[in-house]
Amino acid sequence: MQSSPSLYLADNRLNTTELTIRDKVRAGIRLTDDDALALYESENLPFLGALAHEVRTRKHGLNAYFNRNFHIEPTNICIYTCAFCAFARRPGEDGGWEYRLDEIEDIVRAYDGKPITEVHIVGGVHPKRGVDYYGEMIQRIKAIRPDIHVKGFTAVELRVMFARSKMTTEQGLLALREYGLDSLPGGGAEIFHPEIRSQICDTKADTENWLHIHETAHKLGIPSNCTMLYGHIEQYRHRVHHLSLLRNLQDRTGGFNTFIPLKFRDDNNDLSYVGETTVIEDLKNYAVSRLYLDNIAHIKAYWPMIGKTTTQMALSYGVDDVDGTIDDSTKIYSMAGSEEQTPKMSTPELIQLIRQAGLIPIERDTLYNVLHDYSKETFAEPAA
Repeated sequence: MQSSPSLYLADNRLNTTELTIRDKVRAGIRLTDDDALALYESENLPFLGALAHEVRTRKHGLNAYFNRNFHIEPTNICIYTCAFCAFARRPGEDGGWEYRLDEIEDIVRAYDGKPITEVHIVGGVHPKRGVDYYGEMIQRIKAIRPDIHVKGFTAVELRVMFARSKMTTEQGLLALREYGLDSLPGGGAEIFHPEIRSQICDTKADTENWLHIHETAHKLGIPSNCTMLYGHIEQYRHRVHHLSLLRNLQDRTGGFNTFIPLKFRDDNNDLSYVGETTVIEDLKNYAVSRLYLDNIAHIKAYWPMIGKTTTQMALSYGVDDVDGTIDDSTKIYSMAGSEEQTPKMSTPELIQLIRQAGLIPIERDTLYNVLHDYSKETFAEPAA
């Protein structure tokens, strides 16, 4: 018989530091960086999970969110060679691809008659493509699916795209919005601390660029997500530094929809020697993220990266979102050895995953507007 989470938060089970943090969280007092570091260093995983679950329940009740989405990765040709990346290829290198715009249209048309609400577009940082090229891509997608939400391009891609088009950040974002861009994903953040960033991705957009692009987007009314790549050569203090910069930016703008911790996978890259974190460490990271990021509404477990089983467990460690159907449309993480080599889940499978965790499946759109509440009824896929 499983113990109640509240049991792990009882006074007689906690040390002085844990009691202080528990009481601060319950009183709505913001955790400090030292508190976050203490949580990361704690070996009391049941405490972390129970407290994080208490916070996610306070924010979202028993709701757990998902959406119906697919990815487009227009190219893996990239000017950068990040140490952790198994996806990118140099121009002319074996294994590279560059979709033509008509091929992009074919990908979108494959979803005719299907109730998809979001397309997620990210890829390599191509040496020759600028704002107008990607803008036309968005226009063609919207011509086929006018109501679809286009979430596109990491800050790393945007920085080079804007430079190639001789645009400022604001000019470039306004142009893309005019073409039909609806929001930004959170990729490219990796780890913000310069000690680590200089070792794993020293040539691409630096911390200040990433934060500037997202802050500008928020000020223009373009929401975004945020991420952290963890489990490689960083230490806990580097994670806390990263989270603090995200929390500070959210204080200024309120523009982040969700935070997604991204687990480092060790296949086919220059950091393979590091190995990967344990599931215990993954769950700890979700819990600390939920407790520290008090101003970001949602914490997402990206199931193609960590697998369905860990995702289901994460729903008891502060996570309230499991991403979407994906439809085997991404190679970024499968090429690095992610848990799911063919990432695809149907809507009934996502509903079952959430229900088995004792939570209520809620289908959302990209901005977390509720599209369907599956708290009572069964699911039947509509005829195409």
